[in-house]
Amino acid sequence: MSRTVTVVLVDAVGRLVGALPPFEVPEPWWQQVASVVEEARRRHGVELAVLRLLDADRPAPPGGHVRYLAQVADAPRVPLEPAVVDLAPHPLRMPWAEVGGPADSVAWATEELRRLGRPVTAMAQQRTWNLSAIWRLDTPTGPAWLKQLPPFARHEPAVLHWLLTTPAAGGRVEVLTVGGEGRVLLGHVPGDDRYGAGEGERTAIAAGHHAVQVRAVGEVDRLVAAGVPDLRGSGLGRWIRERLAGHDVTAATRLLDGLDDRLARVRDCGLPDTLVHGDLHPGNVRGGESRRVVIDWADAFVGHPAFDILRLTEDLAPAAADRLVDAWADRWRADAPGSDPRRAVDLLRPVAPLRLAAVYAMFLAGIEPSEHPYHVHDVPAALARAAAAARP
Repeated sequence: MSRTVTVVLVDAVGRLVGALPPFEVPEPWWQQVASVVEEARRRHGVELAVLRLLDADRPAPPGGHVRYLAQVADAPRVPLEPAVVDLAPHPLRMPWAEVGGPADSVAWATEELRRLGRPVTAMAQQRTWNLSAIWRLDTPTGPAWLKQLPPFARHEPAVLHWLLTTPAAGGRVEVLTVGGEGRVLLGHVPGDDRYGAGEGERTAIAAGHHAVQVRAVGEVDRLVAAGVPDLRGSGLGRWIRERLAGHDVTAATRLLDGLDDRLARVRDCGLPDTLVHGDLHPGNVRGGESRRVVIDWADAFVGHPAFDILRLTEDLAPAAADRLVDAWADRWRADAPGSDPRRAVDLLRPVAPLRLAAVYAMFLAGIEPSEHPYHVHDVPAALARAAAAARP
């Protein structure tokens, strides 16, 4: 699957210039814009920075025909097509989606790297959407990464700073510096994102993550004080209901009605609260088969450790998932004597997609309407999964 894109251009003061002729790029995922920038350069000699999604011909990603707004420094020399675009400001627009936003962020990162003795030799925009903007900045000592986060994810640098103090196999993401408007400069993690990791590799990921979570048990108050969301105990139920207010939760009404009682039974299972990654699938692990680093802690919170093993195993065959959960439960029984980890997993199995529905609802409440197609269908889909998992 690929995608066809139309890039609508504005100049440095935000005036509409016109649209480049549509062209195709190989990646179907709308937030991936490196190939959009590269293809505009190759086809038309245009240097641009993608600002944001405008619209698409399908209700949700991936693929289809997608329109983006992008800023150019100089008027293109190619014929442009007319374009109709609403350029009105929006209070929920992210800083990197504004005219001049990418240039301001890259200028900040370039100056910070110069101060660190790492002059920037090349840069490339990688991703832009409502959850982050990411740029690769090459330097003589290797690449650095500029990541810019929305307000609801700006606790990630605090988590990364804490992880740097935590001994763990495989290493950690280096935080070079943190700036305003959600900007953070990160060191490079070599290797590949581990999409498609099999049972053996996930077993190693789970074991390494367990060591981090055990260490974090005594640090939860420090992490909450640093801004990490506190979803311990009954607080999780309140948080879920608040974020799902206004959404049609009919499919999960029974689960929501009994949520407080279910969470109380989870507490009785005796596992401690700790740092939870919040989205621990293999794509958020980077490296090789022998050295791995868990990345992208923007969804992290303080709460029950079972959420991460449920996420890590959700797309495995049932027998493989059971083996990973059993090993996870054995580790926690050893570190929390008298606890019942397996029962906690069973009780939280429907709560995991219910929490995700609330996360998607939080995204929708914090982003402008043109970006809603990224998440609007995720809320009812997650609620349906939660309801299915809660059935006897």
